Amino acid sequence: MSTASTSTEGPFPPPGNPPKPDRFAALLRAVLGVLDRHVGRNGFVRFVALLAVYAFLLGAMFYLAYETRWDFGTPEDFGRQRAALIIPIVICKLILLHSFGQFRSILSYFGLADFGGVVLAMLTVSALMLGLWYAADVTAAPPRGVIMMDFVLSVAGLSAFRLSLRIIRTWGGSGATALGLVENRVAIIGATDVGEALAKELLSQRGHGRTPVFFIDDDPVKIGRSIHGLPVFGPMDILTALAPRYRINELVITTTESAPKRVKKIVALAREIGATTQIVPSFRQLASGEVKIERTRPVAIEDLLGRAPVNLDSAGIGLLLRDRVVMVTGAGGSIGSELCRQILAQGPRRLVLVDQTELVLFEIEQELLAREGAAVLEPMIADVTDVGAMEALFVRHRPEIIFHAAAHKHVPLMERQPAEAVKNNTLGTAGLMRLASLHGVERFVLISTDKAINPTSVMGCSKRLAEMALQAQQRAPGNTTAFLSVRFGNVLGSSGSVIPTFRRQIAQGGPVTVTHRDMTRYFMTIPEAVGLVLQTATIGEGGEIFILDMNQPVKIYDMARQMIELSGYQPDVDIEIKITGMRPGEKLYEELRHTDEAHAATEHPRIFKLRSAAAAGDADAWLAELRHVANEGSGPAIKQAMKRLVPEYTPFLD
Repeated sequence: MSTASTSTEGPFPPPGNPPKPDRFAALLRAVLGVLDRHVGRNGFVRFVALLAVYAFLLGAMFYLAYETRWDFGTPEDFGRQRAALIIPIVICKLILLHSFGQFRSILSYFGLADFGGVVLAMLTVSALMLGLWYAADVTAAPPRGVIMMDFVLSVAGLSAFRLSLRIIRTWGGSGATALGLVENRVAIIGATDVGEALAKELLSQRGHGRTPVFFIDDDPVKIGRSIHGLPVFGPMDILTALAPRYRINELVITTTESAPKRVKKIVALAREIGATTQIVPSFRQLASGEVKIERTRPVAIEDLLGRAPVNLDSAGIGLLLRDRVVMVTGAGGSIGSELCRQILAQGPRRLVLVDQTELVLFEIEQELLAREGAAVLEPMIADVTDVGAMEALFVRHRPEIIFHAAAHKHVPLMERQPAEAVKNNTLGTAGLMRLASLHGVERFVLISTDKAINPTSVMGCSKRLAEMALQAQQRAPGNTTAFLSVRFGNVLGSSGSVIPTFRRQIAQGGPVTVTHRDMTRYFMTIPEAVGLVLQTATIGEGGEIFILDMNQPVKIYDMARQMIELSGYQPDVDIEIKITGMRPGEKLYEELRHTDEAHAATEHPRIFKLRSAAAAGDADAWLAELRHVANEGSGPAIKQAMKRLVPEYTPFLD
């Protein structure tokens, strides 16, 4: 980039405070306020006022068109022609402006839609005058030069009038920052459509604590240009030189699909210049209207670990769920609640929300009640291990598709209470699948975990046993239900996961506890996980285990450092990272499939399916044995029984 582009004396001097309106502008703003308060409430008065203003402007522009055509020396005969035509021409323009909605628009708002209406109205009048010139006596119509000048001047005059009101409104909203509100000087990262919209919104809200100063972009075509009067600088590395000069204390990333490496670089630059980092909402949230463009949020660890979004077959998912009875167990949990949100958007005939915890079920119900189509909700408090209660739900609601997200998933807790893990994760799942098959459910999707592979924990082994029960139920005589399983890595932000734990520890001032410096995990976001579940329900035939291409695993220690840095602290300086040692049942790294599982691609490039060999022995027999030892409650005996059924399980024995 040239030196002139970065110099404070170049074409883009560093912006200071916005110019204060003078007395004339203040008077105009006061008049505008009166119009907005009084005229806006009285439709007739508003119509007459606009009619008078537009009539004056259009008459003046028509008069000026003749003067311009003859260099302000209009011949006498054309002067008489002008006098005869000015009233009918103005009336015609007013009628067309009304037809194009210009009398309904708010005075101080003027955008592309309003500008288009003005152009079309004036173009129509010009076309009529031109047709009159060709079809009738030439003396009855204005000269062609006058017609062209009238079109240009009318569009310019009306647009200038509306734009001036918009400028005054913007001035009226500007001024000194509110008392107690710190002004942030913002550098917008990305001269994109989203960045332009953000700058426009912030400029219209001056005095609210955020002032956009310039854009940063790596595109050489954009560097050196401006958007809404704000210069575009680049490349990214120049930010370290520009930030002190322009007193930047906040960066806003507007490229919503930024690669994690790019986000990491921006966060590092922000730390170097002493600025905070914000990011705009996702494109989906902006498009759906869930959040506004100016509602930025701090950069989170999910932005640094995320990947390109998984493209799903939305049409296929909609076809599967629309007008169907869908049941979600564990509906109040992180995965279950997101499943409910996305399923409701597909228009099911009934959505049965099952959870044993009253509070979380109430919360997701209240959230969904505010959404379109909420009349189909059926929240039910029930424990999936209670066969009688679940049988009653099946008889009452006759679910066609079930997503089974209910589970005990916390490794250390389940290590201390193996009976509960077996009862809920294995026996409860097996009983629910048996009911699904008995009642002719079309599809049953089990939420599993990568901890089920070569398990070292009770939780992981209980999930592996649930997968084995699923395989057995799929092969049961007379079964018509398609049983499918989905294995997740760690879900970012889910309840009890490492992310909320680290956030809580950072908020308390540390230390942040990591069990092993080299421990790695696969991570995925909640939307990714739920998208995978819904997609597998459309492509599975029965008996498959599905996994997502989760790229490379992430070191937990590195994640802890990044979260501390995102919070504005220095690891091991402001907040200590403490290595506590691995807990019973934990693995240093996770795997994605067993050695005896056949790995195959699916029609989706990011989803793979596995098929396991048939589980040895009679499933009813080993489930009965497992139920017996679980009811006895002896931890070592339960783990030994699980070891006999899953030979690759390495239990921790006290």
